Amino acid sequence: MMQSDIKLDTLGYFCPMPIILTSKKIKELTLGQVLEVLSDDEGIKQDMPAWCETTGHQMVGMEEEQAKSGRIYKAFVKKTK
Repeated sequence: MMQSDIKLDTLGYFCPMPIILTSKKIKELTLGQVLEVLSDDEGIKQDMPAWCETTGHQMVGMEEEQAKSGRIYKAFVKKTK
């Protein structure tokens, strides 16, 4: 299980909202901190790595778990700039 400094809950939001909220939240972090983004939108599996490549932040991992409500995705992004 990956460790994060801050969690961002985007459950119930669909593309592009998880990325928009991530973009806003990562500005609050200091260099090197890891943001954990919770999402139930499967699109995050492609969207988050693409956003990291575009913005220069580092995608450090992705986890999936099964919840009663469905699949939950956890994206871990390190602030690098």
